[in-house]
Amino acid sequence: MKLPQTSSVDFNAIVSDIGSGQIKIPQFQRDFVWSVTKAAALMDSIIKGYPIGTFIFWKTKERLRSVRNLGGIELPVPEDGESVNYVLDGQQRLTSMFACFKGAEVSRADSNKVDDFSKIYVDLDAGEDEQIVITDISKKADMSYISILHLLDGDFDMLAQYPRDYYDKLKSYKERIQSYQYPIIRISDAPIDVATEIFTRINVGGKPLSLFEIMVAKTFDADKNFDLSEKYGELITELQTCDYETIPDSAVLQAVAI
Repeated sequence: MKLPQTSSVDFNAIVSDIGSGQIKIPQFQRDFVWSVTKAAALMDSIIKGYPIGTFIFWKTKERLRSVRNLGGIELPVPEDGESVNYVLDGQQRLTSMFACFKGAEVSRADSNKVDDFSKIYVDLDAGEDEQIVITDISKKADMSYISILHLLDGDFDMLAQYPRDYYDKLKSYKERIQSYQYPIIRISDAPIDVATEIFTRINVGGKPLSLFEIMVAKTFDADKNFDLSEKYGELITELQTCDYETIPDSAVLQAVAI
């Protein structure tokens, strides 16, 4: 295993890497639970130039079971032999950012709600010491706010429709987001056992990965269409007919090993 490498990437690089499938969320990560309000607070920090923490990636050519839809967007599968960056720390922030940049609708596992991340706005009347990125525009006048999606993707004609007094802010806020340097630590050439141990140690929830979660990641085979988690789900469904669905996943793994 090589020593961790630190670097920073800008907006275009990180969005491009996610969109091309070079950054993946491994299945052993916890579910996405951030709300639009929390994502707006993150974007507010980015616009103000505040630190938002470091992303930790595991760079490897191994293929794990991963979340292929990030922010509700279907992402491609990298070519065989290409390295992939699996997110060990920062998936809530990373998913929130990407969903916001793409204006995606995302389901949250903690509430079964679908949040629309296109409804995150920049308040063009706000001062630097106020909340610049908001979600509630019910009391805002027309053309005194802009969605981050339109701020980043809007063409000249669309942005020119805003009052001239806002031109400097529109330009400044767009440049701040696009030039923000996102800090990254990459762990390269490490076996999965080391990667999952690192994940367990930095996991803020303090809940270590179970043996079953590690085996799900380690045994995934895209070519053979084998997914241990899906196979286990099918088995439990079948066992429900004879009231054996409470068999722990560890017992199933032991039986397979035998």
